[in-house]
Amino acid sequence: MKKIAVVNDLSGLGKCSLTAAIPVISVMGVQACPFPTAVLSNQTGYDTYFCEDFTDHMEPYMEQWKKRDFVPDGIYTGFLSDEKQADKILKLMDTFAGEDTLILTDPVMGDDGEVYSIYTEALRNRFCELVRRSYVITPNLTEALILLYGKEKMEAIWREFQEISGRERLDQIEETGRRLAEEFSLSAVVITGVDYREGEELVKIGNLVLEKEKSSWVFAEKSGGSYSGTGDLFASVLSAGLVKGYSMKKCAHLAVDFISASIRDAVEEGTDRNDGVCFEAHLGRLIQ
Repeated sequence: MKKIAVVNDLSGLGKCSLTAAIPVISVMGVQACPFPTAVLSNQTGYDTYFCEDFTDHMEPYMEQWKKRDFVPDGIYTGFLSDEKQADKILKLMDTFAGEDTLILTDPVMGDDGEVYSIYTEALRNRFCELVRRSYVITPNLTEALILLYGKEKMEAIWREFQEISGRERLDQIEETGRRLAEEFSLSAVVITGVDYREGEELVKIGNLVLEKEKSSWVFAEKSGGSYSGTGDLFASVLSAGLVKGYSMKKCAHLAVDFISASIRDAVEEGTDRNDGVCFEAHLGRLIQ
């Protein structure tokens, strides 16, 4: 059985990070091997939370994996709290990534034109190093611009993006994806969660899939607002599918179909955005 080392935090409530990744990767027939970065009572979008940082435990954890001769088929890196954790993950890649290990990095740093509270230039620099070692990355548009330009220039370019729409906006985002691939020598880039409207149509959510200079868009109808964990679900489907040999486009379509159905249920049930989406009932969509 294929194995993926999943680097992320464990949040008891909020359906994100490891609690989202493990069931998705498992139902797709791949063993999820969690590498926790922190343990939280609930994800940080809630008013309060308990958090136990795991940074000091990462190297002893790796030492035990080394004793087991662990060789993952994939490494999927999600939320990291600071540059110290990023340094540990760089060491993990040095230690466990073989020539054929597929590395996916989700450079969690911001959204909607703003950086998260964890953001520092040092963390951005480490994410740039992680990205250079990856086969594919899954930033949203904000994170794609941060990787290329840093915080201040991202904010200026983000405002420019808000002034354009339709096909012109998609073209500019495709150009951003190509610059990322060229700058970081990436085989593939997926830019997630792009709002798109054509004329009087309803707003759609688009995901740009760029692999070896070929680009395509995967769209879904936008329903509800922004929910906890949807990016984790998307990256989990992508990492498991790629390890199994699925095409990038097939993985993106699987992820969008799965997440769209989960969001529709969350909207119908009136689920709070912090509680995440109702994905459990739709895991069967991922069995191929």
